[in-house]
Amino acid sequence: MADVVKSGARAPTIDRFSLARLLRAREAGVLVALLVLCVFLSIATDGFLTSTNLLNIGRQISLLGIMAVGMTFVLIAGEVDLSVGSTYAFSGLATGMLIIAGWALLPALAGGLLTGAAIGLVNGVLSTYVRLPSLIATLGMLSVVRGAALIMTNGEPVTVNVRKGALPEVADAFSFMGQGYLFGVVPMQLIFFIIIAAIAWIVLSYTNFGFRVLAVGGSAKAARGSGIHVNSVKIYAFILMGVLAAFAGILGLAFLPSGQAGRTGLGLELDVIAATIVGGASLSGGEGTILGTILGVLIIGVMRNGLVLMGVSPFVQELMIGLVIIIAVGIDKWTSRKAS
Repeated sequence: MADVVKSGARAPTIDRFSLARLLRAREAGVLVALLVLCVFLSIATDGFLTSTNLLNIGRQISLLGIMAVGMTFVLIAGEVDLSVGSTYAFSGLATGMLIIAGWALLPALAGGLLTGAAIGLVNGVLSTYVRLPSLIATLGMLSVVRGAALIMTNGEPVTVNVRKGALPEVADAFSFMGQGYLFGVVPMQLIFFIIIAAIAWIVLSYTNFGFRVLAVGGSAKAARGSGIHVNSVKIYAFILMGVLAAFAGILGLAFLPSGQAGRTGLGLELDVIAATIVGGASLSGGEGTILGTILGVLIIGVMRNGLVLMGVSPFVQELMIGLVIIIAVGIDKWTSRKAS
């Protein structure tokens, strides 16, 4: 393995896509679970299989999916990021404030994304060079970033519209990012999710960076001995997570053009981690795929949508999502011990 890691070589194509491996993959089980859930909901409800509802599910899962893609890289690298909800809020609100201050759209977007990258960089440095466990480092950053957002906004809501100072053309373009439809049918949020997921799949499956993330998560010691700069790989994974959380926050504010630092993105990190683990990413690192993450996001999104259509209480919905998290983590730990 060390020689393969050092050379940056990838696994042979015939091994990657063999039928036996496909049938053994956890994604197959997640796909079956998703299909069973869809069949049940199509029977139990009248409106589940309508095109309007399916597109609505696609829009609803998009922001969660974008962040789950970033979390996939972090978890595969053997770390975890609990600050994504706060990053989502801070970067989205920062972008909104720049827009109502009269900035053009692209500079405002760049400013929001840079704040996400900076938060990811701090998380990465704390988890590597400072040697804090990522669970503790990002838990602390969760409060730090949320507090910074409250200070930045003075605890007041941020609303993006022309009356608040946004340029008309900028407000319209920003609104289209979150509320618009491609060809009048497909939500723009879903389009962004599909593009990001496709790029992430290529990066994780076909680039040296993706292979190094897998190698670092599988065995940091072996990867280090093979010449891989483990700390740099982990820091880049955190930066990617920060940028994607920031982008999701920007799209969230574009969809509902008003947010408040104390509430926006609150508890979002739990759904992101849950979707990624349900999709097969391991808390121990070294395992996970973009396809699995997409399926995990769909499981969470379809379940929430189905429970709403069935008239289930929001309190029961939270209970059931919690059970899904427990079961997913239990399966992850059980399969890890069995493999060992």
